[in-house]
Amino acid sequence: MSVATTSAPARGTAAPARRGRRTSGSNVLVYAIALVVVAVTLGPVLYGVLGGFRTNAQIAEDPSGLPSPWVFGNYANVLSFDSPFWGYFLNSTVIAVLTTAVVVVFGVMAAYPLARYRFRGREALFMVFVIGLLFPATVAIIPLFILITQNYQLGNTWWGVALPQAAFALPMTVVILRPFLMALPTELEEAAQLDGASRIGFFWRILLPLSGPGMVTVGVLAFVGSWNAYLLPLLLLRGDMRTLPLGVADFSSEHSADTAGVFAFTTLAMIPALVFFLAMQKRIVNGLQGAVKG
Repeated sequence: MSVATTSAPARGTAAPARRGRRTSGSNVLVYAIALVVVAVTLGPVLYGVLGGFRTNAQIAEDPSGLPSPWVFGNYANVLSFDSPFWGYFLNSTVIAVLTTAVVVVFGVMAAYPLARYRFRGREALFMVFVIGLLFPATVAIIPLFILITQNYQLGNTWWGVALPQAAFALPMTVVILRPFLMALPTELEEAAQLDGASRIGFFWRILLPLSGPGMVTVGVLAFVGSWNAYLLPLLLLRGDMRTLPLGVADFSSEHSADTAGVFAFTTLAMIPALVFFLAMQKRIVNGLQGAVKG
């Protein structure tokens, strides 16, 4: 009996040890895969950033080497006052801000009744926005081009690009905001109604301030998506109205022999959206967590 009682704990403690070793091995594999993914993702970006600090002769002599010496003239030329970079930057900024404003305002106004009101056909109407996630902009690019340029006369304008981009961003906005708004306690609305506030008053005074994290999330996603858009601006914008992604393509074709200058121009075109996204990263996570909890 004494032998049996002493051997049982030994077997019981061996299993957790094996599970711990198995868990540590799996963690090493996960970290190794994550390291490979990070290297593959950031490798080209880092190469482009460092390539902007080199001369064309250095790149031709040693394509994978480090800058030696470091050259700042490529970035200085791109940021000079007579560079077309600033015109592209202005167009991208204005279009992204307009797109973000339209998406946030109309998105929260569409998500509010779908989240807080009870009416016939509410779920069917919400499914329309869900199906909109499966409808890419490339499918409707030709009808959009005809509609914007001929019917509305908005070709080669900021609004001509911002409005379609906002329309295609609205489904994702409503899908994210609806569960976020549904998670807000109904007691708040009941208390506001007892104090004499209408549903519109509750929307403006209470719901909008509380839904700030969700609105920031959809706003950042809309801004970054608009900043990186290429196909729609390519069809609708010409000359000085072109955005930064189009400017990168134009600069690359016009200065194909200046590899270092192309690296510098491309790097500077990535920085604004990257900095904006990193600055709002925590707010995006908080907004998505609120949507998931809802």
